[in-house]
Amino acid sequence: MDAVERAKAGHPGAPMGMADIAQVLWGDFLKYNPGHPEWVDRDEWRRAFEDLRKAGKVRFFGVSINDHQPDSALDLIRTGLIDTVQVIYNIYDQTAAQHLFPLCSEHNIGVIVRVPFDEGALTGRINEDTVFPAGDFRESYFAGDRKRQVREHNEALYRDLGIDEQALPSIALRFCLSDPAVSTVIPGMRSLSSVDVNTSVPGQGPLPPHALEVVKRHAWTKNFYSAD
Repeated sequence: MDAVERAKAGHPGAPMGMADIAQVLWGDFLKYNPGHPEWVDRDEWRRAFEDLRKAGKVRFFGVSINDHQPDSALDLIRTGLIDTVQVIYNIYDQTAAQHLFPLCSEHNIGVIVRVPFDEGALTGRINEDTVFPAGDFRESYFAGDRKRQVREHNEALYRDLGIDEQALPSIALRFCLSDPAVSTVIPGMRSLSSVDVNTSVPGQGPLPPHALEVVKRHAWTKNFYSAD
């Protein structure tokens, strides 16, 4: 398999023979539709993972789960062959907490949360007047009237939590870190000031119970990755 051969080719530019973790992307490398559960029983990927582990090339394996499809990895977790999952989880998309997180806790699987700011929606900076640079992915993500939808949902959050827009990014990160199944969060950051602010958030601890209850009521079923 390509994965085995490429791993055995070494790590160009890195003084190491073993990767601590190999994070596999569903569509780019596994080449299976995770919505079809029968793929989990195929031998190819199982042999590749086992061979790389035995050869000392990879210590841990993780899988990056398809956008908004956390349940597509449940059978994979039950195989016992992976160590981590990377999944979308934020105030607006809370679906991973329903089935994925409990199963990860049961099987001692690390959880890497991605898109904690919902591609910028939960930074408090998106409204109808927001303009993105030409070619920026967010042009399509917030196309049509989506900026208005984001502003309205955010304003409801501010009102119910008693906060202003400046506090929203920290609230968004603390929400993710409040679930004990979450191991780490990987927010996108475009400035040093954002790095300073975001790295200070874990020290603030999880959200208090009353704030968590409020935030959980703001789950929002949507898929802005779709062009529809």
